[in-house]
Amino acid sequence: MSNYHIKNLEEYFQVYRKSVRDPETFWEEIAEENFVWQERWQQVLDFDLTVPRVNWFKGAKLNITENCIDRHLYAHGSKTAILFEPNDPSETSQHITYKQLHKRVCKFANVLKDQGIKKGDRVCIYLPMIPELAVALLACARIGAIHSVVFAGFSATALSTRINDCDCTLVVTSDGAFRGEKTIDLKAIVDEALGSCKGVKSVLVVKRTHSEIPMVENRDMWLQPLLDSASNHCEPEPMDAEDPLFILYTSGSTGKPKGMVHTTAGYMVYSAYTFKNVFQYREKDVYWCTADIGWITGHSYIVYGPLANAATTVLFEGVPSYPDWSRFWAIVEKHKVNQFYTAPTAIRALAKERLDFAENHDLSSLKILGTVGEPINEEAWHWYNDNIGKKRCPIVDTWWQTETGGIMISPIPHATPTIPTFATLPLPGIQPALMDEIGNELSGNSVSGRLCIRFPWPSMARTIWGDHQRYKDTYFSAFKGYYFTGDGALRDTTGYYRITGRVDDVIIVSGHNLGTAPIEDAINEHPAVAESAIVGFPHKIKGNALYGFVILKETGEQRDPANLRKEINQIITEHIGPIAKLDKIQFTKGLPKTRSGKIMRRILRKIACGETDRLGDISTLLNPEVVDAIIEDVL
Repeated sequence: MSNYHIKNLEEYFQVYRKSVRDPETFWEEIAEENFVWQERWQQVLDFDLTVPRVNWFKGAKLNITENCIDRHLYAHGSKTAILFEPNDPSETSQHITYKQLHKRVCKFANVLKDQGIKKGDRVCIYLPMIPELAVALLACARIGAIHSVVFAGFSATALSTRINDCDCTLVVTSDGAFRGEKTIDLKAIVDEALGSCKGVKSVLVVKRTHSEIPMVENRDMWLQPLLDSASNHCEPEPMDAEDPLFILYTSGSTGKPKGMVHTTAGYMVYSAYTFKNVFQYREKDVYWCTADIGWITGHSYIVYGPLANAATTVLFEGVPSYPDWSRFWAIVEKHKVNQFYTAPTAIRALAKERLDFAENHDLSSLKILGTVGEPINEEAWHWYNDNIGKKRCPIVDTWWQTETGGIMISPIPHATPTIPTFATLPLPGIQPALMDEIGNELSGNSVSGRLCIRFPWPSMARTIWGDHQRYKDTYFSAFKGYYFTGDGALRDTTGYYRITGRVDDVIIVSGHNLGTAPIEDAINEHPAVAESAIVGFPHKIKGNALYGFVILKETGEQRDPANLRKEINQIITEHIGPIAKLDKIQFTKGLPKTRSGKIMRRILRKIACGETDRLGDISTLLNPEVVDAIIEDVL
């Protein structure tokens, strides 16, 4: 079907025009011709973005695991579905076929049922990048349980917050995790988290590191014996198109993390469609996304999108630097990877190492390179293009969000001419709009503004778990009738889009969205701290790093600054995780504030970036003299 697989620029424009002119017919054809439905929909789309309410494929019944596994068994049963590459290169890779995956998912689903999990229950998954992580997602989806994956780098506090927010009753974890040279005690983090989670009845523990760990009686169970005795037959639960599939938490700029709710049918259709087109996947290809399944990238483009297309998807447990910086390229050579999808942070880290790490490996199998998590800078784009793609692999610089569920703006390989740093053109069905600050849509090209989407797409998050008002306030209140992304963008003379960064207080560090408020809340718990403000500043590897301006209480001023800095980062690690640690901490007597008491982060950002000659007018501040004092003490 031509709509489903776009091959050139002319076809892109034809398909795009059709998708915008008649979105309902466009998505109906894709849904009808490429997926298995237990019952057909009565209405393709019912929406009102002012409520906001969005229903796709209303009244349809399906199960996403039938579409990701069962329907492939006849033609592709012996094909590798998941290719697991362990942390230690001396450990054997695992090739899990579609037939084996079906059996493992059914067994795991039956174990969940035996633990009393039923349709609509929430299951928290806190696992390293091992096959059980993907199997756990699919097992939940098989029986209609809602999975909530928490990235296994998050702290006990962050984990318990997420478990409590959506009332999880069961947690899946492991005895530990291998990450490069480190062995991490995941079970200890879970035990600490569950000290404040009264609703969790059972913990299923995967054996990975074979460490000695305490097991809590009547709560903790080793997973493997339960799998061994479980039946390998489990009928897929019929799900309504709009039944929740998963909750995934993303950092809020204020308050607690937001549990984004993705529903079943629209998410399936869109993640599968975008995977097929953005990566131009062909039947015998081996596809590798290096993300963690703890993030939306892993949900959509390691698990659901690839498996819905009967792809072979690589699941990698390790890190790019272990045992040395050639690891990515050794895996590409070993498994003859065709599509490679990673973050600009990883590319920048690899680019600063010796080139022979890449040059000593055969990368000729590569056909398409992708980037995700943040816009890629020009220097990293050229390094990636020249040294990894050898100038023959198109680079898809993909823009999307946890909230969007799938890629929104991206080149289509061999169809869209690429320009470094530009996400280029919207995918079919996506209608971007640039808005000025007072809410007018900017027409024409050579304009920049706030990036909004003017029409629903199938995989958009439907709500924030337990707080629809917050969902409305965050995404639909700034510009009436539009979804506001929180990002700024420009549209160039040809109509290409370039994302210019966040316009709110969320900072993208190494591709992870970090809200400033939760980090500041953690810092302010330190007994020596009176107040703090966090901003981002450019970092050669991470893209952005975090800079903290901290006001100390009198008692704190007597303390050793080096020790205080360590303690502040330790408290951040405990509350959020090591990814949120500050690269720079500056102690200051005051923070620039408006007369209403709002911290002027714009000024702090300029100071952190060394742009003290471009502060603009500070005379309207409540305390303009504080700015000079901060600049004087700048790190």
